Amino acid sequence: MNTLNKNITNEKINNDYLIKIKNVNKYFGPHKVLKNINLKIKKNEILTIIGHSGSGKSTLLRCLNLLEKPYSGEIWIKKQNILEPDTKLSELRTKVGMVFQSFNLFEEKTILENCCLAPIKILKISEEQAKKTAIEKLREVGLSHLANKNVNFLSGGQKQRVAIARALCMFPEILLLDEPTSALDPDASYEVLKILNNLAKNCDMTLIIVTHEMKFAKKVSHNICFMEKGIIIEKGPSKEVFTTNNFPKIKSFFEDL
Repeated sequence: MNTLNKNITNEKINNDYLIKIKNVNKYFGPHKVLKNINLKIKKNEILTIIGHSGSGKSTLLRCLNLLEKPYSGEIWIKKQNILEPDTKLSELRTKVGMVFQSFNLFEEKTILENCCLAPIKILKISEEQAKKTAIEKLREVGLSHLANKNVNFLSGGQKQRVAIARALCMFPEILLLDEPTSALDPDASYEVLKILNNLAKNCDMTLIIVTHEMKFAKKVSHNICFMEKGIIIEKGPSKEVFTTNNFPKIKSFFEDL
C-alpha cells in the first residue's frame, strides 16, 4: 500500500492541551505580521498551518521555539510561558525540534556528526549513545549507510532527510516542520513526504507543519489552520476542511492553488 494514501487517526491525541498561544502579536519593523493569535494544540496532535506566502505561517512556527520573539502575548508549553525572561533556550529546544526548508546543516561535517552534535552538547549523553541513536534515526530515513559521508556531497532530498533524523535524535515532544519540501524537486519531495507520513503515523509527539502540499496535509493532519495577513481565519478538523463547505476561506484558498 502506498504510505501516502493512509489517513492518520485521532487515536493518539491526548485531551490535554500541550501548547496554548494567547493574544500573540509580532512586528517586523512597522509591519505587524502576527495579529492577536490565539491557538490551542493538544498533545500528539498533528496540526497543519496553511495559507498564502507572507500570511505569517512560518513566523508563527518560529515563535514556538523563540527563533522569533513575539512583541506581546503568551505562549504556554505545558505549564511554562516561554515568553517569560527566565526561559532557558537550550531547555526549550530539547522539547521543541525544528526542520527548516533550507536544511540548516553543518555542510563541512558528516551526516553522523550533524546528528550527534546537539545530543552530546545539550542532552549531555555519551558519544557512544549519541552515535547509536543517530544510526537508528538515520535508518528510519533511509540514510544509515551514508552516515560517514560529508553533508555537502548530498542531494537536497537527502539533506532534508538528515535534517529530520537530526531533529529526532533530540527526542522532542514537539516537532515543527517549516515547508520541508519547498526546496525539493518532485521525486525528492515524495521521498520526504513518505518519511513524514510514516513519522506522523508512528511517532509519539506533537507535529506542527507549514506546507503547501495539500494532499499530504489532508492525509496526515488532525486539524487544519488557515492564516491570512497574520490572522488565523479558520481552523477545523482535516476531514471537514477537505470534504465540506463549512470553511469558505479555506475553500477559496484551495481554488487559488
